[in-house]
Amino acid sequence: MRILFLNPVGVLGGAERALLDLLACLRRLDPALSLHLLAGTEGPLLDEARALGVDSRLLPLPERLSALGDSGLRGQGAGALWGLARGLAPVPGLLAGYLHALRREVRSLRPQLLHSNGIKTHLLSPATMGLPVARVWHIHDFIGERPLVRRALRGLRALATAAIANSRAVGTDAGEVLGSVPIHVVYNGVDVERFAPGPGEGSRLDALAGLPPAPEGTLRLGLVATYARWKGHDLFLQAAARLVRERPTRPVRFYLVGAPLYRTPDSQFSEEELRGLVEQLGLSGRVGLVPFQREPAAVYRALDIFVHASTRREPFGLTIAEALACGRPAIISRASGAAEQLTEGVDALTLSSGDAEALAAAMRTLVGDAGLRERLGQAARRTAAERFSRERYAREILNIYRALPRTEGSS
Repeated sequence: MRILFLNPVGVLGGAERALLDLLACLRRLDPALSLHLLAGTEGPLLDEARALGVDSRLLPLPERLSALGDSGLRGQGAGALWGLARGLAPVPGLLAGYLHALRREVRSLRPQLLHSNGIKTHLLSPATMGLPVARVWHIHDFIGERPLVRRALRGLRALATAAIANSRAVGTDAGEVLGSVPIHVVYNGVDVERFAPGPGEGSRLDALAGLPPAPEGTLRLGLVATYARWKGHDLFLQAAARLVRERPTRPVRFYLVGAPLYRTPDSQFSEEELRGLVEQLGLSGRVGLVPFQREPAAVYRALDIFVHASTRREPFGLTIAEALACGRPAIISRASGAAEQLTEGVDALTLSSGDAEALAAAMRTLVGDAGLRERLGQAARRTAAERFSRERYAREILNIYRALPRTEGSS
């Protein structure tokens, strides 16, 4: 089977890391598969896919198309919609050119299956109309919450042979938009050998953040995420400030690990904003900003407590699975897809989204109870190995591929 994967960007966000794990495992599960990748921007995704033996190519998405998005329209008024409309003005011409280039690439590669790994590539499905190819849309987001995307994908759903959702909540949401398109729920997976318990180097984390070495016995709490505003960096800092005000002499440090990876600036914090918030909350010297890390396993091991603080529903939360696999005690929003597979108080502490007081209370509990941290970390590792392995993930997706109806001209 010849499979062509389409990804809008070349950076390594959660959807891209999940894609790399899928590619690595598909190759082992069925060496006869012919795997190909097209990405819309330069970045490490292409290099890492090539290292896996995947034929990987850049098909440059015009900057105006790459930066376009409506995720910031949730709850916004007419002004935000008008701003987006202005940005759309030159899009038809750019889109027509890109659709033509994409169709040419697909016809050249002659895949039997197209696996679209992002909303922007789902929207490009008309490029392949009339070609003998099955189309799988991998849904990594709540498309029903995005007004323009919802409308567009509803209009294009006849082009989707099937869809894969990365959590039950995402699958339910997608079903309301995609109607009769078969939707399969497959929870993301991670490499549980690479992400595994081991000694952590807290001093390296300090160095990456530009902080002096922490005193012996300091507990390190961290949030690992892109700088998307809904990831809860501000909530994490507010909870940290509460904890520090209660016990100013307690040896704790807090870390924000990540960067503004994507090309939609209005939906992301800048580093300057976050540093300003740290100072405003009186946390200078207590909080370190660690740049995006290509090898995050060492970051998780260096943390004593992992925090997931998204302020709205998280489709899955790959960093959750990675941190659990590293045996980290974790505080996690219940509104994350990964939390569907967790048990409160057994393998994580869970809480409602957007509640700084509840987050501070959970932090206080774990900071003060070493035994609980140990128990949660051990259970987290077991859960990750059983439910979030990338082998399970790839096997379930390969079974979906094999069950797809054959298209005319496929073999």
